[in-house]
Amino acid sequence: MSTENGRPHILVADDQNDVLEALRLLLKGNGFDVDTTTSPSAALAALERRDYDAMLLDMNYTRDTTSGKEGLDMLSTLQSLEPHMPVVVMTAWGSIDNAVEAMRRGARDYIEKPWDDERLLVAVRTQIELRRAVRRSQRLQEANSRLQRVA
Repeated sequence: MSTENGRPHILVADDQNDVLEALRLLLKGNGFDVDTTTSPSAALAALERRDYDAMLLDMNYTRDTTSGKEGLDMLSTLQSLEPHMPVVVMTAWGSIDNAVEAMRRGARDYIEKPWDDERLLVAVRTQIELRRAVRRSQRLQEANSRLQRVA
C-alpha cells in the first residue's frame, strides 16, 4: 500500500489545522506521505478514494470537546469498512475508560496530546510493520493452500 516512492501513506484526521500541520511536518520529515482531513466524514471520503497504510484519528470534533464520542463512533465505522487498517487514536482529553473503549473498538494505540514525537513515530511504524507482517503471513498461507491443492 505504500505510494509509488515506497513511502508509507498515512491519513491524519483532526479538527485543528495547527495539529494537522504539525503532524504533517513530523511524519513527512520521517519518511511518510501524509493526507489530512478535518472531520470523520472527510476521513471516510478520503478512505474511499485511496488505501492508506495507517491512520491517526483525533477523538474529539465539533459535537463536543471532551467525550471522545465522535472518534469512538468513527472507530466502529472503520472496523466495518477497513478492519485491518491500523488506527492510532489521539486526544487531549485522555482517560482510561476512553482508552479501553477505543481499543475495544479497534484502535491499535492511544496517544495523548501533546504527544511525544518519538512515541508517536514508534507507534505508527510499529503498526505499519505489524500490518505488513500479517499480510505476508496471509499470502504465504494462501500460497501453501494452493500448493497443497495441487499436490
